[in-house]
Amino acid sequence: MQFLYKFEAMTTPCELLLFAADKHKADTVAKLVLQEAKRLEKKYNYFHSDSYLCALNRRETDKLDRETLSLLQRAIRYYAQTNHIFDITIGTLKQTYREADTLEELQSEKERLLPYVGCEHIKLKKERLLFDNPYTQIDLGGFVKEYAVDRAAAILKKNKITSGLVNFGGDIFALGRKPSGERFKIGIKDPLDPQNFHTFLEIENEALTTSASYERYRHLEDRTLSHIIAKTESEETPHSVTVIASNCVESGVFSTSLMVDPSIQTQHRTLIL
Repeated sequence: MQFLYKFEAMTTPCELLLFAADKHKADTVAKLVLQEAKRLEKKYNYFHSDSYLCALNRRETDKLDRETLSLLQRAIRYYAQTNHIFDITIGTLKQTYREADTLEELQSEKERLLPYVGCEHIKLKKERLLFDNPYTQIDLGGFVKEYAVDRAAAILKKNKITSGLVNFGGDIFALGRKPSGERFKIGIKDPLDPQNFHTFLEIENEALTTSASYERYRHLEDRTLSHIIAKTESEETPHSVTVIASNCVESGVFSTSLMVDPSIQTQHRTLIL
């Protein structure tokens, strides 16, 4: 039987499609997925003052639990693999991009803070997080949603669900195939005409993410600012990038990074539009 669940987490609409023998089992699994998504949302929210991430950024604690240590270690590895494009310390600039009233103010604040952007400004020492200055901020927003998808997939597997689709705002993991034997087919929007699909991609036991400039942005004076903040801005960037990988964290890292620099090398299946 097919069961579809919809909820919101991490400020994005989420869907969970499960194929299960009975509704009770599907409901139980869906509840576990929702609880896990909400746990991660609360723990790593950049803007909520009572989150664990905010406590780290305010230097109120430097102690890392096992989960956060693992996430930061992965983020630092991806920082190296993407030629420093994927950078969780870009959070140092996040408030500036949200709050600047003029392009002049944005540029001035960005120049002031750029020296403190880069994973070289943080160190992981045993179970402690060390900053080398008081300004660097960590933002896991482009990381945790994908991690939540991977955690949801793990919950499905643990509870003997063999066919399902996790979709957190376009960050997707397909578990197995549909009961019919078909692979899950994912529509990729035409970035120049988002009401229509450019193509469809099939996935099985794989993750798919699409990063796009048309989804989220802010207008400031005569410029459109993408939600993807980069240390340096290029005149020519893709309209959208789709990456298929074995896990959602990795597909998200590379789809975001390729939006900034399409020349980054990756072994993953990609679609750049």
